[in-house]
Amino acid sequence: MRLKGFEGMTCSIAGVLEAVGDRWAFLILRDLTLGLSKYEDLKRSTGITDATLSARLKHLEQNGLIERRVYRTRPARHEYVPSAKGWDMVLVIQALAQVGDKWGVASSNGPPLEFVNTHGGGRVRLRIIDEQTDATVRLRDVRPKAGPGADEKVRWRVGKFPP
Repeated sequence: MRLKGFEGMTCSIAGVLEAVGDRWAFLILRDLTLGLSKYEDLKRSTGITDATLSARLKHLEQNGLIERRVYRTRPARHEYVPSAKGWDMVLVIQALAQVGDKWGVASSNGPPLEFVNTHGGGRVRLRIIDEQTDATVRLRDVRPKAGPGADEKVRWRVGKFPP
């Protein structure tokens, strides 16, 4: 069953979800940003069926998140690499990993995947930063506000947020 799309919805979150497609696509993007690029490696890493993997790769390519490149001509073989938009998804992937690590959903022995700074090797984590001051902002101190591109539904949603 095909779910209803998000076309016409004034929402940046819905737009990204539409471009990604589903949970399998997030795992494919995870693997591509980790350096996997071959179809068989993606299949092995995710454990998904050929039909699902092919469909997700096609969807990600059509939405500009990945690029397909020939790496062998006889027989024709392709590899998949993140586009600039695909690399933007690293923020979302890291956020999901950070929340999953906090919840302990993958392992009681600690994070199964760590993100580190190439200069020094220290672990990195995402934070909310005030654009004007560069100061860290606590999540509980963040409130939504209708932006310049907001429509009436966005303003309605924001108006429902508790003070």
